[in-house]
Amino acid sequence: MSKKVINQNTNYDSELLNSIGSNFIFDENPINRLKNTTKDQKKENDVNQIDKEKELNELKLQINSINDCSLKDNSKKIVLGDGNINSPIMLVGEAPGMEEDNLGLTFLGDVGDLLRKMLMAINIKKENIYSTYAVNFRPPEDRKPTSTEIKRYSYFLQKQISIIKPEIIILMGSSAMESLTGLNSKISTERGKWKEVIVKNTTYNVIITFNPSYLLRVPENKKHSWEDLKKIKQKIVNLKLNI
Repeated sequence: MSKKVINQNTNYDSELLNSIGSNFIFDENPINRLKNTTKDQKKENDVNQIDKEKELNELKLQINSINDCSLKDNSKKIVLGDGNINSPIMLVGEAPGMEEDNLGLTFLGDVGDLLRKMLMAINIKKENIYSTYAVNFRPPEDRKPTSTEIKRYSYFLQKQISIIKPEIIILMGSSAMESLTGLNSKISTERGKWKEVIVKNTTYNVIITFNPSYLLRVPENKKHSWEDLKKIKQKIVNLKLNI
């Protein structure tokens, strides 16, 4: 069965998966060309890092310059994102909460603790991926963002994705799902399915799952999240990603 392609331009505890083994190549007689290639690659990576940081800073300024936004007007800090900007995995949550709003960071407190446990169940550290939200400011009283707000901020999310260029995007929660895919159906019917989403002429592997804040309220659904996590782990293996 072919994966559903969504063109955005136009519209854990119970078991652990086996760790991914590293592939080491040993050469008793290294040549200078290999060394030069390594240096060139490091130089290229450094340039890419600087370019991404510059683009993210520009995006942050752009978001901070918007007007007539109740989210921005009622928040203390913008939460653009954090983590490894060169990671092949990008995680998108729904919206910042009180702690995130105070510090300008993603997934803190009990929600952050649960997320870290979920990721560690498939041998991933949160700091090794890049995390952001569907909207970059805390909604008043931690309410769910409206469809209008989600649509407004989806423009910035797409720009952020184009900067990070991840191999896999994990959408946690219905707001994240709606922001990137345009779907507003029940998340229970969409979770755990790999989709292909096109953003600015680039195709991304996307999977939808429950938000950790929801799992704190409805812990019986953790079993479904574990199934989703196993699929993410398998995709990482299939794509031979280094996290």
